Amino acid sequence: MKNLFNYRGKRIKPSDQHLVYHVALTSLLPIFLLVLFLFYRKQLLEMNWSEFKLLDANIQLNIPYLISSVLTAFFVCLLLTFLYCHYRIDHLKKLQHRQKLARMLLENGWYESEQVQSESFFKDLGRGKTKEKITHFPKVYYHLKDGLIRIHVEITMSTYQDQLLRLEKKLETGLYCELVDKILKDSYVEYTLLYDTISSRITIDEVQAKNGVLKLMDSVGWAYDSLPHMLIAGGTGGGKTYFILTIIEALLQTNANIYVLDPKNADLADLESVMPNVYYRKEDMIACINQFYDEMMTRNEAMKQMDGYKTGENYAFLDLPANFLIFDEYTSSMEMIGRESLEVMSKLKQIVMLGRQSGFFLILACQRPDAKYLGDGIRDQFNFRVALGRMSELGYSMMFGETDKGFFLKPIKGRGYVDVGVNVISEFYTPLVPKKHNFLQAIAVLIQSKQACEAKVAASD
Repeated sequence: MKNLFNYRGKRIKPSDQHLVYHVALTSLLPIFLLVLFLFYRKQLLEMNWSEFKLLDANIQLNIPYLISSVLTAFFVCLLLTFLYCHYRIDHLKKLQHRQKLARMLLENGWYESEQVQSESFFKDLGRGKTKEKITHFPKVYYHLKDGLIRIHVEITMSTYQDQLLRLEKKLETGLYCELVDKILKDSYVEYTLLYDTISSRITIDEVQAKNGVLKLMDSVGWAYDSLPHMLIAGGTGGGKTYFILTIIEALLQTNANIYVLDPKNADLADLESVMPNVYYRKEDMIACINQFYDEMMTRNEAMKQMDGYKTGENYAFLDLPANFLIFDEYTSSMEMIGRESLEVMSKLKQIVMLGRQSGFFLILACQRPDAKYLGDGIRDQFNFRVALGRMSELGYSMMFGETDKGFFLKPIKGRGYVDVGVNVISEFYTPLVPKKHNFLQAIAVLIQSKQACEAKVAASD
């Protein structure tokens, strides 16, 4: 009964193909006439409407006055149009979207019709020409709320059912939005698109990890407790390093333990001066991976012996801290490790397969996720995937698999595409970092605060 009264939005009608024009005409014409009435109210009041003539016969039409009144009315309408486009741009976008949806259905012929005879105005001239009469128009509903566009399309097993079930690409390119979800329900399919994606971008101060979810945009979060492990890809200048540093800073505000590997001894290696467990030498990195793996296996066994352990619950249920292994330039480091890479890859695969329940998560970053070092299905276990900056079609294919998604390049640093683990690829913007923000200082403060809290707890015990 509840679903019966759910509001699906405005229904798209055939007449909506000219919706913007109709709304403009019905809104501005009364205003235009009202302005003219204010100019000619005296003459109109003096008019003898029964004989349709002026009471004062000496009144003559003033052409300059008429021109100025018409221009004034036109200017008022123009001004109101400008104010409407400036302050009610979202309402205008709604009208444009509904108009585009109507035209999509009509121009693709996704409706049923019949030819009928149109009656001529002059009966003695014979029957008029035939015209098309729409007998069935698909039930499509449009609703925009909280930055999300929801489009409900009724499925009736008609001849154009397959087209209505595959509208993702048309909707994304036509409405210039990003698909974030597609749900097939009884008798209809619901498309959810993110409207004005960049407006959902947040600052680094708003990035928080809470209840197993790391917030990265207003509309995007990494639910690492349920969809573990993150894969980040992107070339130089795409914002990958700042994104990783943002994640580290946010996770350090929780009780999580962070391990960082930077084989190129670059920006992430600088964290060694302010936080523990940062490595860039080959031997140290291998030792860190082995330690991370051993701690995971130890916790897996220990959790079952703890008071309060319950089958099906994870580490958070027992108030245990999460552990994150952040591995930058993964594919490059595998080449550097050489013969020992097979053993390292085996340990990483075990972490990916077994780490969720015990709270051990991987964040791998690379320029391109080559199958050589992410084979045997390990790449599919990274539920949260981000591709930043410029990438080739092959690179996107390696990240997200075969898809009909159209990828577009915009010259915005920190922009890319994301799959949060639901097999829907959408536009993504990394959190904004102010130019004056100093990651080393901010992380140093968090580490000192964390160490002080641990010391205080140890002293109380």
